[in-house]
Amino acid sequence: MRIAVTGSIATDHLMTFPGRFADQLVADQLHTVSLSFLVDTLNVRRGGVAANICFGMGQLGTAPILVGAAGADFDEYRAWLDRHGVDTDSVRISEVLHTARFVCTTDADHNQIGSFYTGAMSEARLIELKSVADRVGGLDLALIGADDPEAMLRHTEECRSRNIPFAADFSQQIARMSGDEIRILLDGATYLFSNEYEKGLIESKTGWNNDEILARVGHRITTLGARGVRIERVGDDPIEVGCPQEEAKVDPTGVGDAFRAGFLSGLSWGVDLERAAQVGCMLATLVIETLGTQEYTLRRAHFMDRFTKAYGEDAGTEVKTHLA
Repeated sequence: MRIAVTGSIATDHLMTFPGRFADQLVADQLHTVSLSFLVDTLNVRRGGVAANICFGMGQLGTAPILVGAAGADFDEYRAWLDRHGVDTDSVRISEVLHTARFVCTTDADHNQIGSFYTGAMSEARLIELKSVADRVGGLDLALIGADDPEAMLRHTEECRSRNIPFAADFSQQIARMSGDEIRILLDGATYLFSNEYEKGLIESKTGWNNDEILARVGHRITTLGARGVRIERVGDDPIEVGCPQEEAKVDPTGVGDAFRAGFLSGLSWGVDLERAAQVGCMLATLVIETLGTQEYTLRRAHFMDRFTKAYGEDAGTEVKTHLA
């Protein structure tokens, strides 16, 4: 399968302040705050939902096509993704804006002060999926991930008009979207991804209950945190898949992106939905054990040992043929 993953491309700049923000605030001067914090650490992490998903798919060998917008400062990030099996030739490079970035400082009490710069992401609305499809010989599926809202709407409408199957995945953008926008983005999707909280928010904002949404999408895929994932289809019993045993719980950031990477890779291999979800849960487990969304290493033998232990010999034998 040729799978295009659209969405954000960003870097995270994460800093640690050893004191407490609260100790630096003067109650009667909050209207004129002017503060600078001397930080102890700086971690620069590669991120963005589309890039995270593509990195995971590349680790599994399924050659994803990254579709998004970045700045002229993208060269090093591009080289990293290229080395890990991602097709980056459809990334739009802005002539005037930097790649999106999140800058955040965390204090000793785990309070945070952060800013998100959208930058080149705003130009994602200028990308046409037809040019991507023409370059790679057609698209079998496009995942519409969190991105510039206008880009998400454009990509969805283009998928409908060009008969490209698509997966709707609002994630971080759902909070700012109206019910009307969400209805447009999910109607006719082959797959609808969300976590359990987002599932309720989608229903609240659209005014559609679960059955009404299922009537408009092929499959509804809801991640359930430590409990795994549930896949629903009209007329079929739900499929529920649990998570493998964690070796450590380091950082949950990027776990949902890793699940999508594994699930989409399973679809690309042609395995059934349950097996694809198992691959997704295994990859997500590797991410939660690692600090950073693209810092894990997929060692085939280690992956297969843990996968087989979690899901059985038959599952391991089937997946091993695709990872070999």
